[in-house]
Amino acid sequence: MSSLPRTRLVIAIQKSGRLADKSLELVSSAGLRVVKGANELLYRVENYPIDLLRVRDDDIPTFVADGVADLGIVGRNVLEEAAHDPPPEVIMPLGFGRCELKIAAPEGAPFDGPASLAGMRIATTYPNLLSAYLARNGVSAEIVTMKGAVEVAPRLKLANAICDLVSTGATLEANGLAAVATILRSEALLIRAPHPIGGEFAPLADSIVQRFRGVTASQGAKYVMMNAPRAALARITDILPGADAPTVTPLAGVEDRVAVHAVCQESVFWETLERLKAAGASAILVLPIEKMM
Repeated sequence: MSSLPRTRLVIAIQKSGRLADKSLELVSSAGLRVVKGANELLYRVENYPIDLLRVRDDDIPTFVADGVADLGIVGRNVLEEAAHDPPPEVIMPLGFGRCELKIAAPEGAPFDGPASLAGMRIATTYPNLLSAYLARNGVSAEIVTMKGAVEVAPRLKLANAICDLVSTGATLEANGLAAVATILRSEALLIRAPHPIGGEFAPLADSIVQRFRGVTASQGAKYVMMNAPRAALARITDILPGADAPTVTPLAGVEDRVAVHAVCQESVFWETLERLKAAGASAILVLPIEKMM
């Protein structure tokens, strides 16, 4: 744990790569005004005593676990590969950076479950996660640890198969590989130091977590408003996707019709509007939600 006195809360984010831009977008959406100075390692937040520590993704779990940073944004794959004891506390998933850690083999290679990997050489940048997967399935295989370009290992005869992150599968296809098993489903996580955050920073950290939670909750959410017959409320509530009980208010001067407002956590498609219309709704509005708490 870091023993150096600090006068600012520190949030560790990825300096470059898959999560870097999305992490900065999240910070900005939470109302933190980031000043990008000459120092690429540290960005300052001008409206709160907060610094953004911009580092390699595999350093983030270590910095948070050791107390160098109070909060961090990192992929689940990186966090679980790091295997700290005690590990940082996972606050919540953030809804971006989704990918899967998969085992892939040359296209057409026979595969009938994990046992097919027995005796193989498997190249990966995630030896701990791969080792745990093999152990869970009682499989003995040789792990070849690489720093990058894992997908070329079978072509160079360095390995029979690979274990790597997959988003679209295009890189596998380009190298004549096909995914045969999924080890881990990953996305960006907000993590917190395993020890209590200093008293003066605790309220600020809690506030930032709540703001991040609000931004994340609003992703893809829509605010739906309409007028409807009171008798159709039950049917309309069933149609609204991912909505809690809607807010219902009487329409002035109209006894049997009401205004219905609802927050929908799922996508609202044209088909949804057509079903609402068929149920008797009118003047239907669908609005994006910027913030929610």
